[in-house]
Amino acid sequence: MATTEQDAVATVVQKKSRSPLVIGLVVALLAVSGVCAYTLAALRTHGKAEATAKTAEAAPVKTQPEYFLPLDPAFVVNFRDDDSMRYLQVGVTLMSHDPSDLDVVKSVDPIVRNALVMLFSRQDYTVLSDPAGKQKLQAEALDAVRKIVAARTGKPGIDAVYFTSFVMQ
Repeated sequence: MATTEQDAVATVVQKKSRSPLVIGLVVALLAVSGVCAYTLAALRTHGKAEATAKTAEAAPVKTQPEYFLPLDPAFVVNFRDDDSMRYLQVGVTLMSHDPSDLDVVKSVDPIVRNALVMLFSRQDYTVLSDPAGKQKLQAEALDAVRKIVAARTGKPGIDAVYFTSFVMQ
């Protein structure tokens, strides 16, 4: 019986001596897991920051809002086709990021309207029937307005010309 008691005591002693070893292994495992989790989280955060920075660089930054000026009333001009007299009615709106440039256009409205009437009346019906011809006319109208504004302010000022209506007859 003494040996069984000694074996039982030895088993308890061995279990007690293993206890610090198991606790040490568990603590070490938790520490390694914590370091791995922290590193992984840091890499994800860094990757998201880089992706956000790349997206921010790729997206254009708007510094000022857009301002619009419709040139009312719409332009009505006639131009000659091979067979008959044709009419063109065009609604025009100007866009700028600087409202002072639109104020310049307002102050010289008759000059701008004259330039656009002359431009529209020189057009050919067959060219304007094609979307590419309308885009070309839009670019020419933008150039004409920019020249007038640049002569007064020293900068083009107008960013876009939009045709809000376009009727040919």
